[in-house]
Amino acid sequence: MKLRLFRPKGGGAVAGSEGGSPHGDGPPADDFPSGSQSSAGFAKGADGEGGGPHGGGVPGAGLSSGGGSGVPDAGVANGDSGSPHGANPSVADFSSGSVAGRILRLAVPMTLAQLVNLLYNIFDRIWLGRWQGDGTLALASVGLAFPIIAAISAFTGLCTAGSLPLFSISRGAGDAGRAASIMGNAFAMLLVAAAALTVAGLALRRPLLFLVGASDAIIGDAEEYLAIYLGGTVFAMCGLGMNGFINAQGFGRVGMLSVLLGAVLNIALDPLFIYGFGMGVKGAAVATVISQMCSAAWIVRFLAGGKAVIRLRLRDMRLSAPIVRRSLALGLAGFTMQLTNSAVGAVYNVAMQDLGGDLYVGVMVVIHSIQEIIQLPGMGLTQAAQPVMSFNYGAGRHDRVRAAMKFISFASLSIHVIFWLVALIFTEGLIRIFNGDPTLIATGVVAARAYFAVFFLMAFQGLGQAGFVSLGMTKRAIFFSVLRKGVIVIPFVLLFGYALRLGAGGVFYAEPVSHVLGSVTCYLVFMLTVWRKLGKGPQAGGLPRAGGIP
Repeated sequence: MKLRLFRPKGGGAVAGSEGGSPHGDGPPADDFPSGSQSSAGFAKGADGEGGGPHGGGVPGAGLSSGGGSGVPDAGVANGDSGSPHGANPSVADFSSGSVAGRILRLAVPMTLAQLVNLLYNIFDRIWLGRWQGDGTLALASVGLAFPIIAAISAFTGLCTAGSLPLFSISRGAGDAGRAASIMGNAFAMLLVAAAALTVAGLALRRPLLFLVGASDAIIGDAEEYLAIYLGGTVFAMCGLGMNGFINAQGFGRVGMLSVLLGAVLNIALDPLFIYGFGMGVKGAAVATVISQMCSAAWIVRFLAGGKAVIRLRLRDMRLSAPIVRRSLALGLAGFTMQLTNSAVGAVYNVAMQDLGGDLYVGVMVVIHSIQEIIQLPGMGLTQAAQPVMSFNYGAGRHDRVRAAMKFISFASLSIHVIFWLVALIFTEGLIRIFNGDPTLIATGVVAARAYFAVFFLMAFQGLGQAGFVSLGMTKRAIFFSVLRKGVIVIPFVLLFGYALRLGAGGVFYAEPVSHVLGSVTCYLVFMLTVWRKLGKGPQAGGLPRAGGIP
């Protein structure tokens, strides 16, 4: 497949076609889908799980590639347009230094940012799980909204997940002007999508909640929570979507502070609105919207200010058809994955409600909360590796891509094994964090141990997805996410719950089956079809260049 070459000013071909490496000449390569960078890791990592009302992660963190600016009047901080890496070469360039060190320096702030962001979800659930009314029903009410809010996150990813790698590739190629246009177009798309989703969501919220498993006992609280949350959709989408552009410029600490601001506010406001004002579930939603509004304002202010390498400017927000088409096309990977997660969440809720009632819906909320916590370290590591691999792939340094994959394979598997043991050994203690109801605890312990039976295998899904995403293999990234979630999980939920008549308890076994059949397959296919072709030296293996930038 031929792709248009994108040539940086004064440089050689960067975007891949039949030949020409970023550093001169190289062999043609047609072995892989070319030029399709994506962010399958949007919000939830390489293969997002759960799906709380805040996306459970830092969007775009997995594609925070550095790159050059080097073009006058392109929004470079302090007018520094001559440096090939903008204001800070050491922040932007991933092609030198220790590969493991580069990954860890990104992983620490990214993981901390995701941990802080996760506190949005966790503290909402902790406070509501101990609500003086019925904490179990309160948890179930909020849990019902998760698939709908995950769908909103999917649209956030559609607008920005494809833009982020294009933004990073443009910076790496030295075209800061195009990078600025890509970022401005992403922001404009977020505003349009947020307005449309707010109107549609408010109009359809009640039938949507019944569709995803609401009962008469919890529809009232669920509807109130969702209505308030939808009122702040623009803040949620802009905060989630645009923070990736801070990370993509190498400002990992700033990205972490952006999330920290909202999380700290949410933690402080939750007890005030839930208990102090006696608002219960509605209070959690109000606290969330206020926190997201402040976080979004901070993020936009930074990107529009003088400290950003590439600035967010009004003139760059005029929608460009080629940029929009390319961004949306690449964002389809993350969009499909998030929608698949949303569908899986809805199927779980419906099955739990039908087979076990509100109790099992609450149990699933707690299990997903535990999962978000224990998967976070491994997810942060693979997300941090993606910009390093993408940058070096674009620079023709396939040896560094291989080194990165080796490092994260060992580290991620080790981390997942440790937290798998934690989940199985300390199951009851983890559940008690969220709810003290003896019935929920007893039911939850059995369910969680079934759900996390082979949790460590999830490392392979994240590793395979990170590899495909980093090298721009969108179709493969989509395929393996949909394979595990849609093709394996959903049918096995129906098989165990209904066909084999195992009831609500049997539904939890669909997750370990999906890891055995899906996660391991994803990693093996990457290693057998991509790893060997990367070669062992710079520019080896005949892979296409990252590119296809319009």
